[in-house]
Amino acid sequence: MTEIELKFQVPAESRAAVAAAVAGRGATARTLRLQAAYFDSADGRLAAAGVALRLRREGARWVQTLKAAGEDAMTRLEHNVPRRERTAAVPLPDPALHAGTPAGERLAALLGEGCELACRYRTDIRRTLRSVRRPGALLELAFDQGRIVAGDASAPVCELEIELLRGDPAALLAAARDWVARHGLWLDVRSKAERGTLLAAGTQRARERKAGAVVLDAAMSLGAARRAVLGECVQQVVVNASQIASGDFGDEHVHQLRVGLRRLRSALALFAADAEDDPLDAGAAALFRALGAARDRVAIAQPLGEQIGAAMRAAGVALAVPTWPAGADEDPVQALRSAAAQAWLLAALQASAVVAPDEAGAVEPLKARLAAWHRQLRRSARRFAELDEEARHRLRKRVKRLRYALEFTRGLFEAKKLARLVKALAELQTRLGALNDAGVALQALRTAPATDPAVSFVLGWLTARCAALADECRPALERFVTTRPPWKR
Repeated sequence: MTEIELKFQVPAESRAAVAAAVAGRGATARTLRLQAAYFDSADGRLAAAGVALRLRREGARWVQTLKAAGEDAMTRLEHNVPRRERTAAVPLPDPALHAGTPAGERLAALLGEGCELACRYRTDIRRTLRSVRRPGALLELAFDQGRIVAGDASAPVCELEIELLRGDPAALLAAARDWVARHGLWLDVRSKAERGTLLAAGTQRARERKAGAVVLDAAMSLGAARRAVLGECVQQVVVNASQIASGDFGDEHVHQLRVGLRRLRSALALFAADAEDDPLDAGAAALFRALGAARDRVAIAQPLGEQIGAAMRAAGVALAVPTWPAGADEDPVQALRSAAAQAWLLAALQASAVVAPDEAGAVEPLKARLAAWHRQLRRSARRFAELDEEARHRLRKRVKRLRYALEFTRGLFEAKKLARLVKALAELQTRLGALNDAGVALQALRTAPATDPAVSFVLGWLTARCAALADECRPALERFVTTRPPWKR
């Protein structure tokens, strides 16, 4: 079967209120102790494929469950089989019990012949359950408190799961918005299995989620193509957002979240009608800006600081490199846990799950939009020398937009022609990005005291650096302008 659910982490200050709200005022809630053992191969092939095999004790009986990733962040394949054993010891898993199911087919392909399974980690959870009715749907609330244990390591669990038992998925999202608004919860797409796998490996930090491939074909409707592209973009966003919101993240998680937001905005523009003021696009832009200061410190301040230091030494200037000016530096964790960000993430999930009732082919409308963007970009590229700083910034964003859009639609064009244009755009994006970063640094340091001799040196160096980087853009601009787009014969 397919399981549709969302999971949220519960902050410490909200635990009592969430527990009371899930329990409700009547006697319909149940509390269970769920002890589970999760199995995998020695090389972790199940976890790597997004598959989890567990045996869980529910009361006096054991239930074997197989889960596998679904087509989006809200859905999972799931197959449950009650076991006959009533022993206290965990039974050995039997993969054959899942034969003939979609998840079972994935498991069989992963295990092959002679692959041994062993318990990698365990969970001990106290779960409070209650079914609730919403307009058009029946939902199940599950408040879990307990621990994940792998050897001597353990991690706490305190999360709310909202599962759609039957009805419209929109009702699940509506309920999720209510719980987030009332209790300050934050979305976490990491499963207990994923967290347990990490814990067994000695960490609680998942790798950043990079952009994945999207496969479109000419037979797709425009609505189906939109869902495929938005689904991939949203997946990149929510995975990185979950890790950042956990508080245990690296600079690359922030970078990949911003990449995901930019890709999502490109996808929205690619499939947009003529209507403006898309709230999903506006929310993505706001979150992108909220993470900007953290990105600038890592991607601009640190590498430029090293270059400036080298320039000072080469010029015989014995001064300290100026400190990057402190600005409105929003904490990425708080930015992601905010009510606005959480509401936007739920809206993005909903948008990515919708297939518009559109049977028109995807090829011609997308080709027309790509061609229009390409013409606009070529005009700006030819006038690069005349563009002011703001216009060059817009040019860089349009280069990214066209590049991402071409990557989304790669299945609609001849591969070699597409690769040439994508390569030209990637080179131009790199050159314009370096110019933009130097410009951002120049603008930031203009707020520092002008009487500081080190600041004066750096302002002069950056001004010269911007001019040199602009000159270095010209060959890449020319290659882009002269590269024939793949939709032309």
